[in-house]
Amino acid sequence: MKLELRGITKRFGSLVANDRIDLVVQPGEIRALLGENGAGKTTLMNVLYGLMQPDEGEILLDDEPVTIRSPRDAIRAKIGMVHQHFMLVPVFTVAENVTLGSEPVRRGPFGLPSLGVVDRRKARREVLALSERFGLRVDPDALVEELPVGVQQRVEIIKALLRDAQVLVLDEPTAVLTPGETEDLFRIMRELREGGRSLIFISHKLKEVQTIADNITVIRRGKVVGERPPSTSSAELAALMVGRAVQLRVSKEPAKPGGVVLDVKDLSVEGERGEKSVRDVSFQVRAGEILGVAGVQGNGQTELCEALMGLRPSTGWVYLNGVDLSHATTRARLHAGIGYVPEDRSEDGLVADFSVADNLVLDVYDQPPYASGIALDLDAIRESAVKRVEEYDVRTTSVQTSAGTLSGGNQQKVVVAREMSRDVKFLMASQPTRGLDVGSIEFVHKRLVAQRDAGAAVLIVSSELDEIYALADRIAVMYEGRIVAFCPPTIPEQELGLLMAGEGTGSIAPEPGGEPETPVPAQEPSHD
Repeated sequence: MKLELRGITKRFGSLVANDRIDLVVQPGEIRALLGENGAGKTTLMNVLYGLMQPDEGEILLDDEPVTIRSPRDAIRAKIGMVHQHFMLVPVFTVAENVTLGSEPVRRGPFGLPSLGVVDRRKARREVLALSERFGLRVDPDALVEELPVGVQQRVEIIKALLRDAQVLVLDEPTAVLTPGETEDLFRIMRELREGGRSLIFISHKLKEVQTIADNITVIRRGKVVGERPPSTSSAELAALMVGRAVQLRVSKEPAKPGGVVLDVKDLSVEGERGEKSVRDVSFQVRAGEILGVAGVQGNGQTELCEALMGLRPSTGWVYLNGVDLSHATTRARLHAGIGYVPEDRSEDGLVADFSVADNLVLDVYDQPPYASGIALDLDAIRESAVKRVEEYDVRTTSVQTSAGTLSGGNQQKVVVAREMSRDVKFLMASQPTRGLDVGSIEFVHKRLVAQRDAGAAVLIVSSELDEIYALADRIAVMYEGRIVAFCPPTIPEQELGLLMAGEGTGSIAPEPGGEPETPVPAQEPSHD
């Protein structure tokens, strides 16, 4: 099916989110929609899917104008959408989620539908048939809440395909996927394209767009600024997105580590189901260095960060500049000088109903200059927020806007601005650039290096190996809840990948002035 958008304009007050956008997607084409955070990509697709109504413009399918006033209209028009934040019911099974709203019903006497009786067997058969046809590998009886995010995404795709979607919109589909899950998604996308379906791939990741797209449309501040083939250089695409030349890899001087700031000894953490998700982990982070934690997501990195922040019960010891924080509250750890950029900004990083200004002082709202006794200084909070919004380029109409209404990337900027704008001794950033465009990634990377150079100890957790290599002065590899090796950032990517998979050996990176230690077997925990 051919899709055409003509002159789509969408305004929110004085903000023009989409400004006379034209877009054509041919049958059997993967069209990438590339743009920085807040460029208007998701707004445009929400218009296409009927979640918003355009102020101007029209939508055509196979050259015929159509009116889409709701997602129901979009589904009838054979348009499907996989949202950045999945629209699934966690306590339902895969089959129940996929057929929700169009449940097959059992037949009664004379072949008539039996009202209210869902044909669960047919629902399972339909899910299995689509799963096998496209290699999606999903158990129809599994509870969605127990599935990894990559599998949940497959459920969303099956849900669209069951409704015979001929145009499929994928909004930032790789934002929460591991590299392996991303490759699996791309395989599925190619199969759908070969079957004649049209796909719109919304992303800000240049490498992925160049890998999967047939054509690339770049949007900047609500306008189409160019269309390019996937062979276009990363530098040119980045410049089109941001409107200036972008430094794709941060430049930094060699680290000059000082004394130990964070000292973790024999830390163990229980997972959601009572299993040990972190197993007797010991490491140190020194002033003036960045320790990067590499590993396939789900190997204990999330639980490690939460335990260090006092958000999850743990055993073992955590020292900050020699002070034992093992039993300290999260608030006490923040006041002691720990900064934290959490992995899940919407759940752990922000209060969605609070304003941008309020979110920017969540760590320090009870301290001067934002408070005097029990009274908040609202003028100081607002003035500080205005400066942070400008400094970190948070795209919002006002600092009083609810944080939950911002795009995902701009929500991340609010969290980063809050944690990097105060004086911290130890900064922990988990997936710090998830959901950010290249210009914002450049900015955040520079800020992380600046924190290091200012003498802070920095720990980053990232599933992006490019980010680990760009920032880390030492690399700790996690596998099945253990740190299996400490490596220098010169380790070949293939060797690092083997360590992340629980194979091979790695060398402990030397302490300042020390000699490299002997390689440690990957299956044994190592101590810094």
